[in-house]
Amino acid sequence: TGSSDPYCIVKIDDEAIIRTATVWKTLSPFWGEEYEVQLQPSFHSISIYVMDEDALSRDDVIGKVCITRDMLAEHPKGYSGWMSLSVVDPDEEVQGEIHLRVEVLDSQGGRRLHCSVLEAR
Repeated sequence: TGSSDPYCIVKIDDEAIIRTATVWKTLSPFWGEEYEVQLQPSFHSISIYVMDEDALSRDDVIGKVCITRDMLAEHPKGYSGWMSLSVVDPDEEVQGEIHLRVEVLDSQGGRRLHCSVLEAR
């Protein structure tokens, strides 16, 4: 139909911690959702998967971005901007990007991840 029903899954070290709302029938979704979760000191990476919800079969993976601990260390004030989606299934071509804002915050309770999933195209 020329559109998708996209949503995002945010994983820390392959553990799903966040699922955004589904935005129906669009190739340019806007979420504007913000999340804050406790971050283990030993984490390695944060992955954001853009999914296409399908009521009749398994949801499709449109693509993903992966932010490593080292990448976040290079941006001590956080990262905000567009990141290109990478291929999850090598047999499928992926085109698109996602707009994120990611910060690691230090507090008395430990380190926290502040993640804003803004939009995609």
